[in-house]
Amino acid sequence: MVALRNFLEFPYDKLEEMNLETKRARINRQPIDEIREEKTKFLNDHPGIKAVTVCFTDLEGRLQMLDYDKKFLIKSQDNLTFDGSSVRGFSAQHESDLRLVIDWSAFYILPSDVFGAGKVLVFSEVQNRDGTPYESDMRAMLKIYTENLYAAQGIVCHVAPEIEGFLFQGRDAERRYAETGSFEYVSTGGYYHCLPGDSLRTFIDTAAEVQRAMGFENEKDHPEVAPSQFEMNFTYADAVITADQVQLYKLLCRQVAAKYDMTASFLPKPMAGVNGNGMHTNMSLSQNGKNLYWDEDGPEGLSKEGWTAIDRVLGGALDLCLVMNPSVNAYRRLDPHYEAPNQIKTSANDRGAMVRIPTGNARSARIEVRSVAPDANPYMVFHTLFRTAVDGLAKGLTIEQMQTQKSMLPSNIYDAIAHFRKSGLVAGILGETVQAKYVQLKQNSADRCARALGHKVKVPEIQFHHEVTNQLLWNDF
Repeated sequence: MVALRNFLEFPYDKLEEMNLETKRARINRQPIDEIREEKTKFLNDHPGIKAVTVCFTDLEGRLQMLDYDKKFLIKSQDNLTFDGSSVRGFSAQHESDLRLVIDWSAFYILPSDVFGAGKVLVFSEVQNRDGTPYESDMRAMLKIYTENLYAAQGIVCHVAPEIEGFLFQGRDAERRYAETGSFEYVSTGGYYHCLPGDSLRTFIDTAAEVQRAMGFENEKDHPEVAPSQFEMNFTYADAVITADQVQLYKLLCRQVAAKYDMTASFLPKPMAGVNGNGMHTNMSLSQNGKNLYWDEDGPEGLSKEGWTAIDRVLGGALDLCLVMNPSVNAYRRLDPHYEAPNQIKTSANDRGAMVRIPTGNARSARIEVRSVAPDANPYMVFHTLFRTAVDGLAKGLTIEQMQTQKSMLPSNIYDAIAHFRKSGLVAGILGETVQAKYVQLKQNSADRCARALGHKVKVPEIQFHHEVTNQLLWNDF
């Protein structure tokens, strides 16, 4: 039978070349009008492209996707609207219309065997009806801040995340948890130990190939400490680029897992009795190509600027805990028995410290904020951490306090909500409106779950988790 469809497909090496070219243009700050013209021409020149997936991220960090017919998108790109009242944490019903503005620099050509043939993906920003930035769009807020910082001082905010996840048997294992009450491992090998060709290694290899094709610039990948746990690292980049890649990383992992009839889960602690998932966030600043956090003669090889950043981040730790750990389930991970980074201090070696100072050099010196969960909104996390570290909005600590104090992060979401709700630091960074919206969303989730975590993972903390697709279950509460 003759195939009637003829949608565009590229081999992986060609995809990597094209996506890296777009990434370099973005890093080099090529004028957006030039990039828009190039990408529009690319779409017009390839009749095999049928649709463009336009993405934005809601306040809690869920990736939202709309598919636009290619011809319609090119013709109507200056007037793309959607109903913001349908997105939790966005606009109210009486002010529902919001605009989408395509960020043509964040353009990805997708592997057809994972995402479908004839489709490309592009990120967008959310605007009010009058064209002003929408305050609940954390991507827009992060982009505005980093662009202003670069324009004023030539400073670039770099981030490299280490995102852990679990691989479970069966598709939609999280959504079905309300019925099953358990997850099933695909591997019990543990740290670094995974035989070639087994289910976990096959998943990691496939997902890493997709990452590479999408221009992530992979570094290393491996099974993690817990059974069925994985981590796939990619190189640092500007904060907005990295946050986009965090969203794509979780998306592609879920897509690849589904192809193998499995589930990639980024719940912070889906299984009791083993290590949880983190998103260690490595941060640094550069100016004119120089790493501002490096000082060969400084303590631990860190400059005064680096130590000041740590000082400020630790000073704001309690206020920002809900940003870094946004779910009921996240507070299971902050358990000191499993290398939990719940101590408000810094250390070069102690993995229980909230902030670690990795061994580095002039190129790689950085600070590592270890207490970030993988279900956090990456744009909100990076925005609040850099605003805190660079702008000095939080009361700082002395180096001695940073290394010796015994203060701990909250052990439950209720305490984190209380700190967040009354925080002047949060209000100064996010604005009082967003602060109120976000805390209400988190309170709604907390109210659906048992107050005491206990030793057993409860169904509601999975069922009402913000990243789990369970709209019907949520509404049936």
